[in-house]
Amino acid sequence: MNTRWKPSVTVAAVIEQDGRYLLVEEHTSDGLRLNTPAGHLEPGESPADGAAREALEETGCIFTPTALLGVYMASSNDVAGEPTTWMRFAFRGHARPADPAPTLDRGIVRTLWMTPAEIEASQSRHRSPLVWRCVQDHMRGQGFDLSVVAVD
Repeated sequence: MNTRWKPSVTVAAVIEQDGRYLLVEEHTSDGLRLNTPAGHLEPGESPADGAAREALEETGCIFTPTALLGVYMASSNDVAGEPTTWMRFAFRGHARPADPAPTLDRGIVRTLWMTPAEIEASQSRHRSPLVWRCVQDHMRGQGFDLSVVAVD
C-alpha cells in the first residue's frame, strides 16, 4: 500500500499592539491552552485570507495581514493520537474590533493581550511551541512581502 504523506496546513495571525500580543485561550483535548489566533486553511482560500478569517472567528477582530511572518513545521499527535505534521503560515499585521462583534468560535474561552514576558512564562500552557516562536520572530521584526506566497 502506497500512502502519500500530507501535512496539515494551518494559518495564524500574530497581532501586536502597544507591546502586547493578542492570544486566545481555548479548550483543547489537552485542556485549556493559549494560542495565537489560528486554525486550518479552508479549501479555496489563500493563506492570508485564512489568517484573517481565523482572527475574526476567534477574536472578533478584523485582521489585515501586512507580511508573512514565516512558514513553520511541527509534529505532534492529532486528537485521535495519530502522528501529524503541521505546516503553519503565520502572518503579522494589524487588527481592529469588528462592529458588531461576532460570536467567537466554539471552544474559545476568551481573548487576552499579553506581554512577551507573560507569553514566555506561560509556555507550558501553549497549544504548541510555535506560539512562542512566532512571537519571538515578530519581536525580531521578521517579515516577508506577502507576494512570497503565490496563489494560483
